[in-house]
Amino acid sequence: MDVLLNQLIEQFQLPLQNPVLIFSLILLIILLAPILLQRIKIPGIIGLIVSGIIIGPAGLNILEKSLFVDVFSTIGLLYIMFIAGLELDLNRFKATKYKSLLFGFLTFSIPLGLGFPICHYLLGFDFNASLLTASMFATHTLVTYPIVSKLGVSKNIAVAITVGGTILTDTAVLILLAVILGSHSGGLTQEFWIRLGISITLFSAFMFFVIPKIARWFFEKLESEKHSHYIFVLSVVFFAAFLAETAGLESIIGAFVAGLALNKLIPNSSALMNRIEFMGNSLFIPFFLISVGMIVDISVILSGPMALVIAGTLTVVAIAGKWLAAFLAQIFLKYTKNQRNLIFGLSSAHAAATLAVILVGYKAGILDDNILNGTVILILVTCIVASFVTERAAKSIIRSSDDDEDLELDSAINQEHILIPIANLVNIDKVLDFAVLIKEKKSINPLAILTVVPNTKEAGITIVKAKQRLENFLKETTASDTHATVMATIDHNAASGISRTAREIVADIILLGWPQKTGFLDKLIGDKMESILQNTDRTLFICDFQIPLVNHKRLFLIVPPNAEFEEGFAIWMNKIAQLSVELSIPINLNCTEETHDAILKFAKTNKIALSMNYHHFNDWEEFFILSRQIAETDFLILVAARKGYISHFGYLDRLPTKLEKHFSSTSKMVIYPQ
Repeated sequence: MDVLLNQLIEQFQLPLQNPVLIFSLILLIILLAPILLQRIKIPGIIGLIVSGIIIGPAGLNILEKSLFVDVFSTIGLLYIMFIAGLELDLNRFKATKYKSLLFGFLTFSIPLGLGFPICHYLLGFDFNASLLTASMFATHTLVTYPIVSKLGVSKNIAVAITVGGTILTDTAVLILLAVILGSHSGGLTQEFWIRLGISITLFSAFMFFVIPKIARWFFEKLESEKHSHYIFVLSVVFFAAFLAETAGLESIIGAFVAGLALNKLIPNSSALMNRIEFMGNSLFIPFFLISVGMIVDISVILSGPMALVIAGTLTVVAIAGKWLAAFLAQIFLKYTKNQRNLIFGLSSAHAAATLAVILVGYKAGILDDNILNGTVILILVTCIVASFVTERAAKSIIRSSDDDEDLELDSAINQEHILIPIANLVNIDKVLDFAVLIKEKKSINPLAILTVVPNTKEAGITIVKAKQRLENFLKETTASDTHATVMATIDHNAASGISRTAREIVADIILLGWPQKTGFLDKLIGDKMESILQNTDRTLFICDFQIPLVNHKRLFLIVPPNAEFEEGFAIWMNKIAQLSVELSIPINLNCTEETHDAILKFAKTNKIALSMNYHHFNDWEEFFILSRQIAETDFLILVAARKGYISHFGYLDRLPTKLEKHFSSTSKMVIYPQ
């Protein structure tokens, strides 16, 4: 018994050395800290940082900085930057690239311009130390990005320009760091500049041209190996971080660039994206936040008056510089107060790049202990301030946007119901992926997957078997946090069973796979389709996916005249816009001027960011002239109409058959609006 007790005491000697015990403690903190602090309305991020302070070497010394802690904290830091690049709405970023450049310039130049004279003339630092410390003010780490991601405001334009500005200012600071170090060591030569320029160029070319091609090939060839997709993505992230360091940049730049490179290949609502966010938010990012707290040593503030003055000055200048940059961005870009606060909250936290700059400068002998200790206090204070400001601003934006949506959008959107009848299991995975991407996230109704079985004596057994086959395909919808349910009904005719079920569940959209090719060329809209069209007035999508959704590079949309007057115009237009955002690909719109104006008005009214190229088209007799513009990677979408409706004309009835004949190897979709 004494031996067992002694072994137990030995295991709990501080600092802990047993990796299993260390990992258990970290997981316990990740579990309990946010839960306990949420009760007193303190952001969970602060709880994790404070926990790190308590258990760290300067606190209770329960854990020491070790290779184990460093590896996981590095993974978490890279994860934050990777997710920031991955979640960036590229369509909106392209539309706001000049705004991002403006904010990047403001958030770099203002803290730098404010900090240098204060450090040089007020605190008495030499030129290199003043410039390096001032450049530290210009950096910021997206420590509070998980807050906006969790609250669902990551698509807000203020977030887009802040993330864009982050990469610009951090890249500028890290390049400036290389220049200062070169100057300090006397190595700022022509060879230095040539080597830095070439390495950055090669790194960028590899990440934006080679990696996307490899990823697209991997996802297509191993489409069914979903777990391999996640491992592949992690490999890309860390290899990109390594390449960035090799190119003379910081690893965080590489992780962010990896997110940008894979952005179009990982839709925001996909199962893969859900896995990436789940692992990051559950484990890696909290580990990083705890490790940030472990660096903080509160006792440094008591080491003397100079340390107190430097710590206070650095903190005030850092916060003031970032607030002033956010304030000027609000004025120049005409943003709201809440958006300004969101920009300030996201850009005011100093952690990763700040530590990188200061530690490198400290080890090089440019900075002294007082600056290092003051920076640690700065990190703690700015992370706390940023957490409170970001959470409050994000919640205010949600409340204001909800009010706007109530005025502009149909309240029935929260009850959206999508019905997916399945006649065979060919390409069902692609149909379900498509349904997940276009499903309204606020809808409380699950995707309804339907199979219709013949009314025979064996109908009961057939239903059980059909449900069992379909249940296997629900795993991916579950992985993407999208609820789905399997339904089965008995009917002599499949079309009537589909129509009846659509009425029973009040479906808004019926999503059908492309009919089989047997007898198909004679008439696409045969008895089954004709029956569904006649017996339902819901929006009908008939889809044919020839390649994975993420491999498409453009939505080629063809819309007939007067389509804007159909009742279902808003439904299908909203889904096309949503698909464009999810896949980060533009819309090539072909229609009349009147329809184009109606689409722009719809997008403006509902605050939908469209990446769209417009081409006037009204010569339907020469429809296949458009075929010269359609590539194999295009997703061809034709908006048709039911007979007797305002946008219907005879030529539309013949087009679906011709689409199959002329575009058999191209992904396509025919839409019949409500």
